[in-house]
Amino acid sequence: MATEKFVSRHIGPRNGDIKTMLETVGAPSLEALIDETIPSDIRLEKALDLPKALSEYEYFSKIKGIAAKNKVFRTFIGQGYYDTITPAAIQRNVLENPGWYTPYTPYQAEVSQGRLEALLNFQTMILDLTKMELANSSLLDEATAVGESMYMMQALRSRAKKKADANQFFVDKNVFAHTLDVLTTRATPLGIELVVGDFNTFEFTDQVFGAIVQYPASNGSIQDYAAFVECAHQAEALVAVSADLMSLALLTPPGEWGADIVVGTSQRFGVPMGYGGPHAAYMACREAYKRSIPGRIIGVTKDAQGNNALRLALQTREQHIKREKATSNICTAQALLATMAGFYGVYHGQEGLKRIAMHIHSAAGILSEGLKSLGYQQTVDNFFDTLQVVIPAGVSVEEIRKAALQAEFNFYYINDTTIGISIDEKISAEELSAVLTIFSKAAGKNEVVVEGIEDKISFDSKYARTSEFLTLDVFKRYRSETALMRYIKSLEKKDIGLNTSMISLGSCTMKLNAAVEMLPISWPEIGGIHPFVPVDQALGYKEIIEDLEKWLSVITGFAGCTLQPNSGAAGEYTGLMVIREYHISRGEGHRNVVLIPSSAHGTNPASVTMSGMKVVIVNCDENGNVEFEDLKAKAEKHKDDLCAYMITYPSTHGVFETGIKAMMNLIHENGGQVYMDGANMNAQVGLTNPGTIGADVCHLNLHKTFAIPHGGGGPGVGPIAVAEHLVQFLPSHKFVKTGGENAITAVAAAPFGSASVLPITYGYIAMLGAEGLEQVTKMAILNANYLASSFEKLGFKILYKGAKGRVGHEMIFDCREFNKSVGITDTDIAKRLMDYGFHAPTLSFPVHGTLMVEPTESEPLEEMDRFIEALAKINEEMKEIEDGVADVSDNVLKNAPHTHRVLTADEWNHTYNRQKAAYPLSWVADNKFWPSVARVDDAFGDRNLMCTCAPLEAYLEEHIDVD
Repeated sequence: MATEKFVSRHIGPRNGDIKTMLETVGAPSLEALIDETIPSDIRLEKALDLPKALSEYEYFSKIKGIAAKNKVFRTFIGQGYYDTITPAAIQRNVLENPGWYTPYTPYQAEVSQGRLEALLNFQTMILDLTKMELANSSLLDEATAVGESMYMMQALRSRAKKKADANQFFVDKNVFAHTLDVLTTRATPLGIELVVGDFNTFEFTDQVFGAIVQYPASNGSIQDYAAFVECAHQAEALVAVSADLMSLALLTPPGEWGADIVVGTSQRFGVPMGYGGPHAAYMACREAYKRSIPGRIIGVTKDAQGNNALRLALQTREQHIKREKATSNICTAQALLATMAGFYGVYHGQEGLKRIAMHIHSAAGILSEGLKSLGYQQTVDNFFDTLQVVIPAGVSVEEIRKAALQAEFNFYYINDTTIGISIDEKISAEELSAVLTIFSKAAGKNEVVVEGIEDKISFDSKYARTSEFLTLDVFKRYRSETALMRYIKSLEKKDIGLNTSMISLGSCTMKLNAAVEMLPISWPEIGGIHPFVPVDQALGYKEIIEDLEKWLSVITGFAGCTLQPNSGAAGEYTGLMVIREYHISRGEGHRNVVLIPSSAHGTNPASVTMSGMKVVIVNCDENGNVEFEDLKAKAEKHKDDLCAYMITYPSTHGVFETGIKAMMNLIHENGGQVYMDGANMNAQVGLTNPGTIGADVCHLNLHKTFAIPHGGGGPGVGPIAVAEHLVQFLPSHKFVKTGGENAITAVAAAPFGSASVLPITYGYIAMLGAEGLEQVTKMAILNANYLASSFEKLGFKILYKGAKGRVGHEMIFDCREFNKSVGITDTDIAKRLMDYGFHAPTLSFPVHGTLMVEPTESEPLEEMDRFIEALAKINEEMKEIEDGVADVSDNVLKNAPHTHRVLTADEWNHTYNRQKAAYPLSWVADNKFWPSVARVDDAFGDRNLMCTCAPLEAYLEEHIDVD
């Protein structure tokens, strides 16, 4: 078969380029460079034990066969997951479009205006449906969003509650079972006592700081929670509501009956079930809680020319940036899925969502009446989409289950006498007939035929929504596919993705997301599976999951793996909770001190805090390495209470520290476990691994090292791999067998987290194999050292290097001297790079006043050379300021980026010409990317917090002043 190796398509530089690059680097061979970069005592002695690499064609055939093992039944299980119709225009133009799935988190607002607008639409939709005052632009899933609301309410306790050390949190008995499981995980290490009961009879005390109720409840019932909320507020407690977003098109929104926080999932807004995810959770709250809400908030501001612009509001207050003072470790969101849900709202508008919700509810009403006429008891009087059916004497649940499976239907079998049925937007009269016939025949009666689904409300009118929603223009204009397609394209053109140019972000590994890896994501066999179906209906997923767990264990050098955590930060938390459980099992539950280098990601100390542990910071030396003597002193000082040491390797400074094994031994000698942050695994795979180095657990960012796309800020997947002694503690799940013999409770709503994007990583590993993975890592290191050597030749200072003068897969170059000499900051350089068509590198992290660059192995030499040439030209532009040729304040760097509006305006009052601003190098003109806004004014936006897509004029008289 004439097929070529996938590795040759994934890696950017051609074989002939490697010699040129090595000459620039000053290394005689690629092997010599690797030997100079990675300490010899941690190198792997043999190749990874992985299957032989497949070609793209071979893999595509294989994954089709695997997907075919999944049985796509019509599923009415509900419990937070419902089948949905993804509009083809959204699937084709967003989900399957690299312009939407390859961009990075919109930290650089000027080249992210399209995603920011799409996410602002999502926020606005959430606020309209819930009738709250402030919303974020997505969380990970419904269950963890409920957990975040609990943390938030604890942080918002009144002075009296804090003084009373109030630590009780009420959970209504009709909250989803898997949500309760995640709440249990979240509450335990923080000493929060969960009180599960009936909201109707619960009495608040001074020990209760908050409560959560489900709306509609897990049994389908619509409840009036207004009196309960009032009682909570009288007792100085807050109430969160986990609300079905679709139901709010018909039901009174929680904001109108006093809720403080509303959370849930936007899954049924056009996002396939995907065996559990990824799906964008939402969170909305009162405006008064703006300083406590986790996650990202999109806000409106102005740019340098006074035009409207969008950016991440309150950006420096993102929870994880607070490190150990954080009340959340949220970093990754679910931006791509929130974008899809937002476009679903834009496409359908108020009338469309009402029509869909009415169709769902009317069908549920027909089913309810039909079942009652057959002698079944429907226990819920007021419902939206979910029925709870009690079978009569003489009818067997098993008989119904068998008939349902034969007809390829799934119901929710609650117990031996009760069945749950949840209706979705795909329901038809024919399907209703089939469902009723199953129950009819089980009761010894004839076939049932439903002629049609007429609109009819079956709940009490007091629950009906009377307020309008989605009244802004954006939710009214795009009803035709042509209009929507053009709107989506207009937003896409405002953003830089990997389909535009290199995204050189250090620490974030913006590598190729190969098309063949992405193709299965849209297949019904992947998207159409409910996470709680019988295992024999998900045998394709089972194969993918089992293989991936095995492969990731081999790659990391560990004994076991869980795919449940649905972000890198969630992986950190899971790893720490597993370590915590290990210590408890040994009678050492008092161990609660975690040592963390000062250079660590902010999520590390935040995750420690979420795990109920104490952070002790370890110093780094002037070369960016951990000060071993300081580590030794603190490990020995805390040896009786030492829980763990969290270390990123290679370090956050992009260096393979030579003393890493000594650190591992030191921690183990003092009773602790080693947690390795896997953010930089792209520099390890196939050459070394955490198990060989001596760690006990690590998380992996599948959206970095293993090719799942960033999607504008998510989806992320953060599995953890663990050593043999920790396997027994890997997390379990209420509905599907996962985890070890002594498993911790669930850390995510779905048993395998964001399962529908796992085929991407599966394909990445299957097509590279051991040899390809090793080659990828070597090329990532070569590309980084090629850039580092080239930057040094331009006079840029590389801040940190390894013992033999090499960087890992990323580097930090210092911009602080430019600020001293010519007044040009790292921000100015970052913004000027946008004029050259590049996304800015990582700005001022982990060292203030620097830029962090990571080219990845996927970038071709030509693109890296363009990036080098751009920086060389920027260097010349700074020299012009130094020589007095360019003005100190009115220059191309201070005014960057330059928009087409500025450059085509009648007036031009700058000391440099338009050509220099727009086309600083000849090749820029060939494929010019135009930033749609000039430099944004963050200070204005934070002073005037505007977080919906209402016209800016709507805020002129009344705005939320964060000061």
